Amino acid sequence: MYLIFAVMKHNGGLLQLKMTLAQMEEKFSKYEIARILGARALQLAMDAPVLLKIDPAKLEEINYDVLKIAEMEFESEVLPITVKRPFPEKADERIKKISKKELEEMKKKGGEAEIQEVKREEAEDRKIAEKEVEEEQEIREEGEIMALARPEDEEEKEEAIEEGV
Repeated sequence: MYLIFAVMKHNGGLLQLKMTLAQMEEKFSKYEIARILGARALQLAMDAPVLLKIDPAKLEEINYDVLKIAEMEFESEVLPITVKRPFPEKADERIKKISKKELEEMKKKGGEAEIQEVKREEAEDRKIAEKEVEEEQEIREEGEIMALARPEDEEEKEEAIEEGV
């Protein structure tokens, strides 16, 4: 098990915290950690300022390695990098098709507004399906069949260009 030591200032003194890798991975996945470290190392390689005060002896010890510096910054939680996790969008609920029998029952119960909504959605679905069919036909009609290029064709084009010049 790996331990991560973070040194933080607390009331004028230094406070050491022990964080296991598992605790750190509760916040970020290993892929997010890799992405954060890579992005910060790139920034440091392009002369971004170091966010920690590191003594010159320590810098010499790590041989000014930007990845090690990025790790030290990450472990001390001073990086101004955030992670936005995309969440799946809510799927639109589709209303099931209603039989004529169910429509008649709804009419009896006074659900005229619901019936109109169902009919409107069915009409929209039909329009969308018709558009899709039309687009597919256009693609079939206008689509080119691409053949493999032959070296002879390329040579002919080059000769025609040279003759024109």
